[in-house]
Amino acid sequence: MRICASVVLACALTTAQAFVGPGSSVSSGARPTTLLRETVDEDAVAVMPDDSAGVDVKPSDGGAEQAREDVPKRAYSSISQERLDKLTAERPYPIFLAEKTLGLFESPSSLPPPMNAPPKEELVVLGTGWGAAAFLKNIDTDKYHVTVISPRNYFVFTPMLAGASVGTVDFKSITEPIREINSKVRYLEAAATEIDPKTNTISCISIVCEGNSCETEMFDVNYDRLLFSVGAQTTTFGTPGVEEYCNYLKQVGDAQQIKNAIVNCFESAGLPNLTDEDKQKELTFVIVGAGPTGIEFAAELLDFIEEDGRRYYKDLLPFVRIKIVEAAPSILRPFEDGMKDEAIRKLTRKIEIEGVQTLQPLEILLNKLVSEVSANYVYFKDGEKIPYGMALWAAGIGPLPITTSMVESLDDTEQKEAQDFARGRLGVDPWLRVIGGEGKVFALGDCSCVSSTPMLPATAQVASQQGEFLGKLLSKDYCVDAKTGGVIIPPMMLDEGQSRSLSERIASFATGEKNIAAPFQYLDLGILAYTGSGSALAQLQVAPGKGDPSSETWNPVRLQIKGALGFGLWRSIYLWKQTSPKNVVLVTLDWLKVKLFGRDISIL
Repeated sequence: MRICASVVLACALTTAQAFVGPGSSVSSGARPTTLLRETVDEDAVAVMPDDSAGVDVKPSDGGAEQAREDVPKRAYSSISQERLDKLTAERPYPIFLAEKTLGLFESPSSLPPPMNAPPKEELVVLGTGWGAAAFLKNIDTDKYHVTVISPRNYFVFTPMLAGASVGTVDFKSITEPIREINSKVRYLEAAATEIDPKTNTISCISIVCEGNSCETEMFDVNYDRLLFSVGAQTTTFGTPGVEEYCNYLKQVGDAQQIKNAIVNCFESAGLPNLTDEDKQKELTFVIVGAGPTGIEFAAELLDFIEEDGRRYYKDLLPFVRIKIVEAAPSILRPFEDGMKDEAIRKLTRKIEIEGVQTLQPLEILLNKLVSEVSANYVYFKDGEKIPYGMALWAAGIGPLPITTSMVESLDDTEQKEAQDFARGRLGVDPWLRVIGGEGKVFALGDCSCVSSTPMLPATAQVASQQGEFLGKLLSKDYCVDAKTGGVIIPPMMLDEGQSRSLSERIASFATGEKNIAAPFQYLDLGILAYTGSGSALAQLQVAPGKGDPSSETWNPVRLQIKGALGFGLWRSIYLWKQTSPKNVVLVTLDWLKVKLFGRDISIL
């Protein structure tokens, strides 16, 4: 393995030299970080000296705290803004790809703490989502006392909630207890209600039940470091009636509620004395939002109707209607046009069932804006209305109240200016440190926005990569909260002699900085979407485009796979990304069970 890794390293460096050229910057054209541009002097900033400076940054006899105080005094000197821009720019793709590839073979490891090590810091993690789970897999618990606070004591594989909502997989098959992910962390079943970054205190509330009686308990938790990874909530855009009458698909409880609602609609439609119009109303399913969540739920619902409906509700199938409502002019915005057309073709396919007239239950309504939702109708701004039996709202996400509260608590810091790009989320710098958080607070996932790359998608892929990056960063001996001239400086090694992995050396080569941590960079691996009947879309990014990803000229090289081959890839990747071998086995058995015996329609 060491020989193979060395070969990859050598190839990467050789490729990088050819790719970048002699004397060229390794920047790939990404815009420089807003935070650092606004908080440093135009002519000089605090950064690492070159190797000839001969600076010793090893922890002194006074311990790590003294070493942290010495960092800005002993190891930083004035250099140009150009050098700082080079540090925070995107690493060239060949180099970055080699860095990430080597990272797959480098398992998190830690050495026993030295005898004179300082006391462990209290590190609190809010949330148990994708980012938090990846962070907990990589954090060094010999260095920190880690406490996880969340109302949910498990991680859930959210991309498979659509399948769970119709019984394709069991809810427990796609969850993993947080204590199984990292057995050395302390877990508190509670919700954070307020955070005071000035006193490093988190106010929490927990509901404790004994028998039929429940009580609320309130308590405070102090921290030295805080990871804010609470995710986001479904946003209604202020549309009346959505919260009262629509279902969401963000949690296991949402999927279970939807599964019961679907079966209830069929059972209600089967009652005597209902007219055909009443039956059609009960069996009309409205899905607002044609992103991956809405499309995959529609595909799973179609599978349920085609495979299990014929067994249980054959006489009711002619009354089934599925309406996908989208405000934009197309579905699945991140996909190429050809892939969108394939998705529409599969979703609007005709279904042949013996003894039943040909069915084409799904209709896609584009450029339709919902104005209101009532108990029986979905109203549109063009004056139309659709009667429905169940409605799913999958139209977008927004910040949780605790995120809004956290932003407001930092209103007297640089976070206020960061809201120009963060827009309600926590603005973070390229090392995921919350702007205005003094290097003690970090944020990742849907509740955050990176200053250097504010257009990152709100996906599990982004949150997972950020969690892995931050876990490794904090596990290394970096000073993440040092200041000079009142400015938070980039994380720098406290001990130049500490071991570095091959992937870290590649990153150092790309940034041109030996002892400063490379900033977070997202590797877009592509996107997947299930379209029903054993077919899926897989759009894999082979090489990035040039320039700004938000511009119209950005044209990455993408591999497009669809149909049965896409379905095989979709299932393979979902199995590979499961958190444990147990989940892999359970999900595989669920798929086999549905194939042999069909989906369970019990209302629980």
